[in-house]
Amino acid sequence: MVRGKTEVRRIENATSRQVTFSKRRNGLLKKAFELSVLCDAEVALIVFSPRGKLYEFSSSSMEKTLDRYMLHAMDVNINKRAKEHKMKSETASLMKKIEQLEACKRKLLGENLESCTVEELHELEFQLEQSLSNIRERKYHMLAEQIERLKEKEKNLLKRNSSLHEMFNSETQLQLFAPGNAVSDDHDGQNTEVETELVIGRPGTC
Repeated sequence: MVRGKTEVRRIENATSRQVTFSKRRNGLLKKAFELSVLCDAEVALIVFSPRGKLYEFSSSSMEKTLDRYMLHAMDVNINKRAKEHKMKSETASLMKKIEQLEACKRKLLGENLESCTVEELHELEFQLEQSLSNIRERKYHMLAEQIERLKEKEKNLLKRNSSLHEMFNSETQLQLFAPGNAVSDDHDGQNTEVETELVIGRPGTC
């Protein structure tokens, strides 16, 4: 028979809660002992009952294991504080760089120039001229590429137009020389003769 899952929550009945605590405490101590023996691990287990009674297990010495834990926790805290200090220092450095970039951006836009020296103004002018040169070069390059694409498109369209024109002429010639569609030379030259009959006299006498 399969046991159902036990919902993990506080047991309200005091007697059932005490029985469960005793069973699971013994199981936990047994598992700690097995872990220390099977895996040669240093294990220390401390359990306080709801009434404050202490239960403990140590594979070697509880004091030595606790001292080792405190040293490890101290190292962890030191490393944590060192990392936090390093992160704060890097953050401050990045914020300073951002402020410098923002100030440079405002000056390039022509703002806050009152505090600039003549040398700084000359430097700003040089940077702006260099930027304009780069922008013009990029613009001309893009325009040249666009012109090349348009020329290629025009070439393709002319080629297609020529192909369609040749196809149209070929179909027209086939229709003209097809059987039953022959045209006489008189019609081609528009020299068709018209026969007329000349009658002299009063109308109705012939």
